[in-house]
Amino acid sequence: MHAASRHRPTLLVMAGVSGSGKSSVGRRVADRLGWPFLDGDSLHSPANIAKMRADQPLDDADRLPWLDAISRWMDARQAEGTSAVIACSALKQRYRDRLRHGHPDVQFIWLKVDRAELARRLDQRTGHFMPAALLASQLAAWEPPAPDEPVMTIPANGDLEATVRAVLAVARTV
Repeated sequence: MHAASRHRPTLLVMAGVSGSGKSSVGRRVADRLGWPFLDGDSLHSPANIAKMRADQPLDDADRLPWLDAISRWMDARQAEGTSAVIACSALKQRYRDRLRHGHPDVQFIWLKVDRAELARRLDQRTGHFMPAALLASQLAAWEPPAPDEPVMTIPANGDLEATVRAVLAVARTV
């Protein structure tokens, strides 16, 4: 269903650690819904990218301006009345709270993948600035959603298409 038929836009945030499929799933979900897609990685500063390429994990000071850039992109979609899909790790509850602020129709989808599968995917990935060596730091930073957080959990160990179907089944699109 397109945003024009909605009263307020939905903002779907594909969340999870590196290798969970946020970008791959998010792009396919956005394509199926006819919504714009933002890969949050595209808004990282050159300094953040250089740090990650050097196998140095980001900290809160690095991530907060990045989260604010994503939030501004979400603000613009909301102002247009356009629903959208965003890939963003949203590793910590306070990060999810920051993205949720001012966005009443944001819905987080946690793509839950076990460590062995994450490692396998990262070892096979090419052309991305996030090295497999930083998986441990991402897992250490990850805060599973609190019971009162509006986060839907989707097991994402398996087939990409099955994960996309599962996300579409739970996403608020009407």
